[in-house]
Amino acid sequence: MGREIFPGIEVDPERLGGKPVIKGTRISVESILERLAAGEREEDILEAHPHLKREDIRRPLAFAAKMLSKEEFVLISEAA
Repeated sequence: MGREIFPGIEVDPERLGGKPVIKGTRISVESILERLAAGEREEDILEAHPHLKREDIRRPLAFAAKMLSKEEFVLISEAA
């Protein structure tokens, strides 16, 4: 059983190598984000995964925003 790390998102070391997934599924947060970034519509994702709800598609966006708000970015210049 997974551990919820964000509302509707869980991790389980035994599922997808511990990647965050939509709770109760094997659908990774990463795959939803990639599909949305590629221009796929929410309706297309919901049609492909009828057991998901619209909020399941939006949770990865909120999760990514929350994770990025905790990150510190450091620019490293390339050697000439």
